[in-house]
Amino acid sequence: MPDADLIRPSKPAVSRRRIGMIVYSVYRCDNRVMRYAEALAARGDTVEVISLKQNPADPAAEKVGSVHVFRVWGRYIKNQQSRGDYLFPLLWFWAVAAVRLAWRHIRHGYDLIHVHNMPDFLVFAAGFPKLAGAKIILDIHDIMPEFYASKFQKAGSTFGVAILKMIERASARFADRVIISNHLWLKPFIARSAPEQKCSVFINYVNQRLYYPRPHLSNGDKRIIMFPGGLQWHQGLDIAIRAMPAVLKKIPTAEFHIYGDGNKKDELMELTRDLGLTDTVHFFNTRPVSEIAEVMSQADLGVVPKRADSFGNEAYSTKIMEFMSLGVPLVVSSTKIDRFYFNDSVVRFFESGNPDALAEAIVEVLQNGELRRRMVANALEYASQNNWQRRQADYLELVDALIENRPVTLDGGKLDAPPDDKNSRIGRPAGGVGKMETLAVQ
Repeated sequence: MPDADLIRPSKPAVSRRRIGMIVYSVYRCDNRVMRYAEALAARGDTVEVISLKQNPADPAAEKVGSVHVFRVWGRYIKNQQSRGDYLFPLLWFWAVAAVRLAWRHIRHGYDLIHVHNMPDFLVFAAGFPKLAGAKIILDIHDIMPEFYASKFQKAGSTFGVAILKMIERASARFADRVIISNHLWLKPFIARSAPEQKCSVFINYVNQRLYYPRPHLSNGDKRIIMFPGGLQWHQGLDIAIRAMPAVLKKIPTAEFHIYGDGNKKDELMELTRDLGLTDTVHFFNTRPVSEIAEVMSQADLGVVPKRADSFGNEAYSTKIMEFMSLGVPLVVSSTKIDRFYFNDSVVRFFESGNPDALAEAIVEVLQNGELRRRMVANALEYASQNNWQRRQADYLELVDALIENRPVTLDGGKLDAPPDDKNSRIGRPAGGVGKMETLAVQ
């Protein structure tokens, strides 16, 4: 057996960094934040994350792997119905995070603070470290004006949306670098908030150390359809629930398992009762990333039923690549974002918002073994070419270049094309995806 030291990749020859992160979510349940933090810690950097408690019993401070996690009391359910319910916990978290960052910077000194939205104004919690010389990354997981309009179902020209655009612009100006989570959002973001040379795209790449094919245990006669994620209106879970009666006519043993939380959970549970589906549709709590991967791997089918007439039309669904990496076939709503990144050879698309079309797609995939095998094989190949292990070097280079005040060279967020498919609307992402970028750090 070869010596492990001979096959282990060499670490970059950089000084040990001190990195802070802020995220208004639960660290163990946020795959995007965990990827960044673990990549930095793995090369020897000191990483401290300020995040939410998942429940009151969680310790205020804990070392998760090599990452130091500080938890703040916050929301324990995502059922906010009004703007006040949504805003006040955010302001509390912002204030606590700002004080903690300032104190930790005085004691130890950060080289860089990586701030994850939502909200955008969370970046100003890093005000003292920035004044003292720390570099700031603002990571746009979701663009706030569009999310707000969808969440509260208001037109894009409302006063609230205008205010959020002003906050977005000010937050982007405050940051030294902006990361955006998909290529479709890059164009509107640079049009209204930041110059292109200040922005980079990092989609929600899958960590294949966690998401990889596992032996599929028997579910008996049951056929498990699964959705893991936020239970918001734009996710279209009501559409999937309404599709289940038609599915049951063809596959009586089908069950729909929903893992997650969100402001529409109570309504979704009520809809399930109204349709008499309490024995078919089951709700489960959010699971840590390390656990949900195992749960997802045992599904017979993943479903992503987003609405195309809402925020979901351009919101990238990490769960698609996660299911693909696990070898689980997928039925996906035909949205602009998912047609941009995927084609019919790797997922089965259906008309967004149409429960009958969704039911038809579910039945087709579950009853057609050859179709499933072909989709899974193509999806595994695509996922192997587009994962975090292939992109984390760009993130580390971005961090080092910012700290060292030098230009940074990235690959522009290149994605390989899905396998050719004559029925596909697209083969390769367009709009500059894949080009090399050499950008000066501002």
